[in-house]
Amino acid sequence: MNNRSRVAEQVTTQSTTPGTVASFARFVVFGGGTGLASSGALVALSGHLSIAAANAIVTVAGTLLATELHSRFAFRAGRAGLKAHTQAGGSAVVAYLFTTAAMLGLHAVQAAPSIMVEQGTYLAASGVAGLARFAFLRLAVFAGPKAATAPKATVGVTRTRVFARDTLVVAA
Repeated sequence: MNNRSRVAEQVTTQSTTPGTVASFARFVVFGGGTGLASSGALVALSGHLSIAAANAIVTVAGTLLATELHSRFAFRAGRAGLKAHTQAGGSAVVAYLFTTAAMLGLHAVQAAPSIMVEQGTYLAASGVAGLARFAFLRLAVFAGPKAATAPKATVGVTRTRVFARDTLVVAA
């Protein structure tokens, strides 16, 4: 390898992580689509199983599907492994507990809230939980590998004869 090719060598990195807005848009589309499909599956299964059993099956299957879709498409992290599925499932449980607490809190404050107040409370809690889930999944579960240090420059040192003298040439 000659001196010029050493000097021309550069270390480059290219990020494949999509921007936050694009990731969030895909997160909403895939999460919402999975939610709609889960709703249809719940109706279909509830005719054959108890509503509790049908809901448990649909919730687990929907969470697995949504996690895989989020990993591959929303966050471009490739196939989700067991750790990612476990973390995403845990975040879904936390979101469920948050929305349940919001609804219980509403009923503790108002004995008989109107359907509009209930829906507003539920949708607001779901929105907050969804934003928190998105942040957690993006920053913790599907975050790309952390760069330890900045790329190092390549330095080449050669001995060259200039006007009948040996000279060291340092190129960065």
